[in-house]
Amino acid sequence: MSSIGSSFKPAADTTGTGPKQTGSIPNLKLSDGNEIPMLAFGLGTALSRKDSELVISCALTAIKAGYTHLDGAEIYGNEKNLGIAIKQSGVSRSDLFVTTKLWKITTDVKTAFDASLERLGLNYVDLYLVHKPQVADTPGQLQQVWAEVEAIHASGRARSIGVSNFLQPHLETILATAKTKPAVNQIEYHPYLQHGDLLEFHRRHGIATAAYGALTAVTKAAPGPVDDYYAAVARKYGVTEGDVALRWAMDQGVVAVTTSKNEQRLKAYLAKLPSFKLTPAEIQEISRLGAQKHFRGFFNDIYGPEDRR
Repeated sequence: MSSIGSSFKPAADTTGTGPKQTGSIPNLKLSDGNEIPMLAFGLGTALSRKDSELVISCALTAIKAGYTHLDGAEIYGNEKNLGIAIKQSGVSRSDLFVTTKLWKITTDVKTAFDASLERLGLNYVDLYLVHKPQVADTPGQLQQVWAEVEAIHASGRARSIGVSNFLQPHLETILATAKTKPAVNQIEYHPYLQHGDLLEFHRRHGIATAAYGALTAVTKAAPGPVDDYYAAVARKYGVTEGDVALRWAMDQGVVAVTTSKNEQRLKAYLAKLPSFKLTPAEIQEISRLGAQKHFRGFFNDIYGPEDRR
């Protein structure tokens, strides 16, 4: 990547080794050799199909602020508006990293993917994810879905492929027959939902972790046991609690997907996050405190109230 994208320098890998501070947001090198910017602007449920002008405006603001990693999805209904923002930005396609996700299969995966590309107005995406394992009803069907995703990857229209919201058993199912393993598993990840040994499983298999909801302890699940420690660490580094929350993920080698409708906040993340790095002891203490509480912000219709996987 060049231009805006050149600010993202490779400094980490899928073993979970945290990036060294370079004065910029680093890339993570994926197992397929591609690189993914470690901070993404996510067009999640907060920026869904409800308000097209808002989606376009926020995405355009993020791109102009310097975000090159743009994370959308079929289910959000915002692919078309993201594509408009990309076109209006004037930023070269090669300087952007665009992610979208498969939610529902009406006929086959290729048809769903073709529709996503058409809505985005792009010839390819940098990362295509299976949004949830429940897209299939049986292990065999899930393996077939992954085989169809592999075919899209082989066509060159998805530079990297992966999954989202998969637990270890789901990953084991597709790894059993995969010709190309998932490069990424994007999951809800924050101190109150650490998923047991899932990240270690990712590292053993060369699967990068991407985190949505990294700010949850600050935005949705407060008050909680990490509050005081977040505040103390934020004072130490002269940053916000949100900055600390994002660095807790990134310093574990995890890609952080965040969103905001506030231009100044978006710019502040790009300015502040490269300015400090949590110590291993600080990462461990946040993890320890976070384990004292359980909070899941998404898919509560699938997982029980005490299911920490």
